[in-house]
Amino acid sequence: MRFILALVLLAVLACTSLFIGVSHVNLRTLLEGGMDGRAMQVLFVSRIPRTLALILAGSSMAISGLLMQMMIRNRFVEPSTVGTVESAALGLLLATIFVPGAPMIVKMLLGALAALLGTTLFLQILRKVPLRDVLMVPLVGIMLSGVIGAITTFIAYRWNLMPTVLAWQTGDFSGVLRGRYELLWLGMVFGVIALIAADRFTVAGMGRDFTVNLGLNYRRVVTLGLVIVSLISATVLVSVGMIPFLGLIVPNIVSLMIGDNMRRAVPWVAVLGACFVMACDILGRVVRYPYEIPIGTVVGVIGAAIFLYLLLRKQTRAA
Repeated sequence: MRFILALVLLAVLACTSLFIGVSHVNLRTLLEGGMDGRAMQVLFVSRIPRTLALILAGSSMAISGLLMQMMIRNRFVEPSTVGTVESAALGLLLATIFVPGAPMIVKMLLGALAALLGTTLFLQILRKVPLRDVLMVPLVGIMLSGVIGAITTFIAYRWNLMPTVLAWQTGDFSGVLRGRYELLWLGMVFGVIALIAADRFTVAGMGRDFTVNLGLNYRRVVTLGLVIVSLISATVLVSVGMIPFLGLIVPNIVSLMIGDNMRRAVPWVAVLGACFVMACDILGRVVRYPYEIPIGTVVGVIGAAIFLYLLLRKQTRAA
């Protein structure tokens, strides 16, 4: 019953998203203008692609955050706090510099490869650093993200590509139009793959020894999870930019609601991730109407507040 209510909430937010914006699109303008009217054109060229992009990006990034937390066995990590997204941005930047004429799908794959290498580097650092506190893991990730981000900024500055990097670092759906968001469907495909292999990821989240005792190849399962996270991160980054904290807070909220079973959690994470992103996008479009606040800013503010709440809640329970 609760899941049906979540789907109803998603449908309500999607309908609201379709009819909010500078252009007047409502039932009256749609009926009066007919199929060739301006309102109908805006609906099919801009509003529907934007709403679909919000659903696809929100659900896939939330699923990638859940996967990351299962693989690293820490509730305070997500792709944007362990260097995955920053590595994807570095890969995309290098692809833009050295193979500028390559198709976007090729640049996205190069970004995913860089994200996979960055995540692997993070895991190697974790093996070397004594982790006496659960908060050390996200702190190490944030420091690594800062280093990779600084390298990316330096290269972009030397090659006069700062506007491109700034566009990736600020999530924004205002430029989403028909023909410019379809890569996000790949993120949904990777999310479905994560759901199919959910039981294996749940077992891998219990540790190497437990996984091996059950006859599974721990390294292979972790590698599959990290590949999915890297591909989703690169896909979302190249389409709409970074969306911070999304993969952190949504899986934690779902964990508080239904526990850590990934097969049960993935549908919830996908729906609530889409709802959260869509609600933040609507808020950003109405606060300074007719202007828009980028969704990266809105999610950053709200996500940081929820992140602090989770940290303080964890500290209180530990005390």
